Amino acid sequence: MRFSLLPVIVLLMPILEIAGFIVVGKALGVWLTLALILLTSFLGLVILRSGGLGMVRNLQNASRTGAEPAEAMINGGMRVIAGILLFIPGFITDAIGLLLLIPGFRKLIWKAIGPRIVVASSFRGQGFRPGPQRDASSKVVDLDEDDFHREGSGHSPWSQNRDDRDLPKP
Repeated sequence: MRFSLLPVIVLLMPILEIAGFIVVGKALGVWLTLALILLTSFLGLVILRSGGLGMVRNLQNASRTGAEPAEAMINGGMRVIAGILLFIPGFITDAIGLLLLIPGFRKLIWKAIGPRIVVASSFRGQGFRPGPQRDASSKVVDLDEDDFHREGSGHSPWSQNRDDRDLPKP
């Protein structure tokens, strides 16, 4: 069985954050510590708002130029994660969030995880057409009017021509 550090980190983070509150509170005072927490939370909200819109803009630019969107997506995702970490009260999460805002640090992370990321697309040929993709081997059955007929009454069960006025309307 493989050992994972993630549960240990999740359990230790609240304890480390409380210890961080105590250390910073003793050094700066209660009111300045609370002001710092509110300031970083507000900064996190601003970054979340601009980061999400910036990520969409970068993805559009990457698709327009034909570039691979993986780096733009990971870069924007790291900015969004930075905003979330800054919004969460705590000085350790704030430090990690501020590190993720530094472009050089994001490039370092991209160099570490970039080779492991594979982007799969459903683009065929030059253009992208939304909807189901049909290849040349698919068979189309062309029916004449005489070849097709309905079984039963000829009315759709959802038709308004039925006498269903006594049934409750959805």
